[in-house]
Amino acid sequence: MTTLLLARHGLTDLTGPVLAGRMPGVHLSEAGRAQAAALAERIRSVRLDAIVSSPLERCQETAAAVAEGRGLALETDERFVECGYGDWTGRELKELAKEPLWGVVQAHPSAVTFPGGESIPDMQARAVRAVREWNERFGGKGVYLVCSHGDVIKSIVADALGLHLDGFQRIAADPAALTVIRYTPMRPFVLKLNDMGELRLPEGSEEKDGGENLSGSDAAVGGGSGTT
Repeated sequence: MTTLLLARHGLTDLTGPVLAGRMPGVHLSEAGRAQAAALAERIRSVRLDAIVSSPLERCQETAAAVAEGRGLALETDERFVECGYGDWTGRELKELAKEPLWGVVQAHPSAVTFPGGESIPDMQARAVRAVREWNERFGGKGVYLVCSHGDVIKSIVADALGLHLDGFQRIAADPAALTVIRYTPMRPFVLKLNDMGELRLPEGSEEKDGGENLSGSDAAVGGGSGTT
């Protein structure tokens, strides 16, 4: 069994009002840095085999907080980068909500290609492909963390749940929240979703089947509401 910890980056000054997308130079805010430190503390007792991040600064900074003191090099995988929002990048959400495409993003995201950007199905395909390749790298046994973005995380969760992509807007991925998926030879188990509590993996849990071994404001684009 391979266990994936999906973490969304912490808050930035743009989280919530602006669709930052792949804009360069978007760093964690003071609140976001505090969230990253809290995330690192929440999973301090969990042994990680790898820490992987989107290349964007806000994810790199969040993942670096988790990596501190673990003796693990932070690895970057471009396939976990934010969705390519194209011409929507950098615009305020209240303005985007007036666009005809906004309603399609809400109700039928599998049909959406952002103007000048990426389609939501393509985003899901490259993110899920990356997860499967990382799972194979560990030979079916491992625990690793991926720090990514709201819509990317939601698309990975939708795949794990066997949920059609048109339903992925029902999934929440708030800043610095943690989602845990265990991949078994039969099927994935979503063990935790959008969680802000302490995470503990029982000893040898990667050897066991199923999802019962783990104790323990959604926007149209960009993941969670950004208010947490």
